[in-house]
Amino acid sequence: MTYTYRTKGTCAREIFLDIAEDGTIRDVKFTSGCDGNAQGLQALVRGRKAQEIRELLRGIRCENKATSCPDQLSKALSQVLEEGEKQDV
Repeated sequence: MTYTYRTKGTCAREIFLDIAEDGTIRDVKFTSGCDGNAQGLQALVRGRKAQEIRELLRGIRCENKATSCPDQLSKALSQVLEEGEKQDV
């Protein structure tokens, strides 16, 4: 499934996610933001479980901001996982 998440408080504006039925992240793309950091995050999360990545990245801050691109990715994954739980009910 593919998802789009509009970020808040970061240089990146959107995160596009492709997640398999079993919760494995197939791909992540960031719109805007630091290209090098985005590529690094993409390489690190591909092939890993969304729940694991959500926990690892939650709460990471960028400089004096209350959030960061990794934190926003964790929020996007939380939204995706919550939607999945609602569909299973």
